[in-house]
Amino acid sequence: MKKQTLWSLLSLMVVMAVLVAACAPQATEAPAEPTEAEAEPTEPPAETEAVTIDIWFHSGKGEERDALNAQVEDFNTMQDEVQINAIQLPEGSYNDQVNSAALAGDLPCLLDFDGPNLYNYAWAGYLRPIDEYVSEELKNDFLPSIIDQGTYAGKLYSLGTFDSGLGIWANKAYLEEAGVRIPEGLDDAWTFEEFNEALAALQALDEVEYAIDFKMNYGAGEWFTYGFSPIVQGFGGDLIDRSDYQSADGVLNSEESVAAMEWFQSLFEEGYAKAQPGGDDDFYGKKITALSFVGHWMWAPHSESLGDDLAVLPMPIWPDKPATGMGSWNWGITNNCENPDAAWAFLEYLIQPEEILRMTNANGAVPARVSAIEQSELYGEGGPLTVFVDQLQNGWAISRPATGAYPTITSAFAEAVNNIVAGADVKEELDAAVEKIDQDIEDNQGYTAPE
Repeated sequence: MKKQTLWSLLSLMVVMAVLVAACAPQATEAPAEPTEAEAEPTEPPAETEAVTIDIWFHSGKGEERDALNAQVEDFNTMQDEVQINAIQLPEGSYNDQVNSAALAGDLPCLLDFDGPNLYNYAWAGYLRPIDEYVSEELKNDFLPSIIDQGTYAGKLYSLGTFDSGLGIWANKAYLEEAGVRIPEGLDDAWTFEEFNEALAALQALDEVEYAIDFKMNYGAGEWFTYGFSPIVQGFGGDLIDRSDYQSADGVLNSEESVAAMEWFQSLFEEGYAKAQPGGDDDFYGKKITALSFVGHWMWAPHSESLGDDLAVLPMPIWPDKPATGMGSWNWGITNNCENPDAAWAFLEYLIQPEEILRMTNANGAVPARVSAIEQSELYGEGGPLTVFVDQLQNGWAISRPATGAYPTITSAFAEAVNNIVAGADVKEELDAAVEKIDQDIEDNQGYTAPE
């Protein structure tokens, strides 16, 4: 006990001595002369400069623009390595501006473009494949239609954050009044015969001026190909021979394609459809038509106006097979890009499920990834728009032709449809479209895909 006390006392004395020494004033000495090395000013460590990349995107719906602007701002804030300079271009002249910039060597690093334009861009050498960035696991989480749309000559060139689809939107009150069966899901879709019977029954209602709105107010552009080529395909025809993409002859002007367009023409001749509707709201506003042949993007006005009277039906089973449109705007990295890794960093951010949902919650489109669909109130299991997902996942959706000739194909077909609806001879119009398409393919040496 005494020994322990002594050690404690000695320890306390040592501590006190150290404290006193620490508090005592220190003698000052002249500073030593700096050595030659010490005299050199020290350079601060170099900071890594952020890579800035330009991206172009189309001026679409306001909500869509707002969502992308927010994504750009958040991405730039969350990290310092890559900064995005986003440039918005008018949608109507977008393709022309892309082609002009490509010729001048002024394309941005990351490019937003409508899906079917991919094939012409890739053929022309505007885009670089992105296979090195996309794992099989990631690819398998995307809708098959997204991968189909982004693939050209066996290589993946683009990914989108959303897809699209066509459906038959119906006023249930009119269907019930006319005694028309309401399909539930793909397995219960109307046969072609039932579809025609439904049109006739709905046309007979006093409240209905015409049975179905084909959104002809959209005009004779890409809508005519997106919307109405599935009818041709559903009859057994197509826009071009897809075995080698070298000719539309015998395909676009085949008996099946002619039959499809003659049926389509008859709807306008018999008053079941209008070539020039008074506006966009005949179905959901004026309610003078019972059905609307259009895509997912009309969910908000349709549901807000019709409420419980709205039914979203699958496309009918056409005479040969079911068919519906697909594809939308997506992203690709250009060959002009000096920092493709930086471009991919932003694209990889955009395709995260939570970012996909931020966009699709804004524009109402179909989320591009299964993991995002599962979290979607509109498109997830039990959601009101699951029919669009079902069509995309079950082979009903047909991509537009994967050829550099697509701009000519869609222009020629849209012109033919416009004339057919106005009463022109169907076979003559399709023959004329074939001639334009085949001549363009010949002029461009078959649009041979780059190695």
